[in-house]
Amino acid sequence: MHEETYPTRHVHSNGTDCDHAHPPTRRTVLTAGASAVLAGLAGCTSFGGGPSAPEPIALDAGQACDNCGMVIQKHPGPVGQVFFEENAPEGHENPAYFDALKQCMFPYRLERENRGWSVAAQYATDYSGVDYDVTGEGGETYISSHVAADAFAPAAELYYVVESEVRGAMGPDFVPFSAEDDATAFAGAYGGEVVEYGDIGEGLIGK
Repeated sequence: MHEETYPTRHVHSNGTDCDHAHPPTRRTVLTAGASAVLAGLAGCTSFGGGPSAPEPIALDAGQACDNCGMVIQKHPGPVGQVFFEENAPEGHENPAYFDALKQCMFPYRLERENRGWSVAAQYATDYSGVDYDVTGEGGETYISSHVAADAFAPAAELYYVVESEVRGAMGPDFVPFSAEDDATAFAGAYGGEVVEYGDIGEGLIGK
């Protein structure tokens, strides 16, 4: 069977990029609306990165998203993980892990906080620190997923490109960068705008 190739943009962590043809892995991509959210993130405490915060883990052992149930390493896009203080996700110890930010990590975390859970640390993919690909498939644009422990950075310290044309595991997603210049350049290439963690609230999550 002939496998089509699609234009791919490969971006190195030092900011350089190149265009080449690359056969993407067949993916099952689900589109879903954001979960109902009862609170915004503005004004939340910065989680992750402190001296006593738990360290991020690799999500390369077949872990399934705690919100949607999809196996994280099988799908494209930003991923995340959240450690809670005195509670844990159903079926396993902390952290809770997610294959999408907009549709899974942020709604899950906010819903648990509304139950009284406290967050010890929250991490998301740092695309400033990885060599990532932006790939066209089926008329849509996807960004690669990175599940190694060192691909994560504290979620509150990242800049997020929102409302771009780039999709992740569950549809259009927030794309995080530790360097604001990288986020601005990404938005220039793929649309959207750059926001900080504290700007992510019910309005952005629900779009």
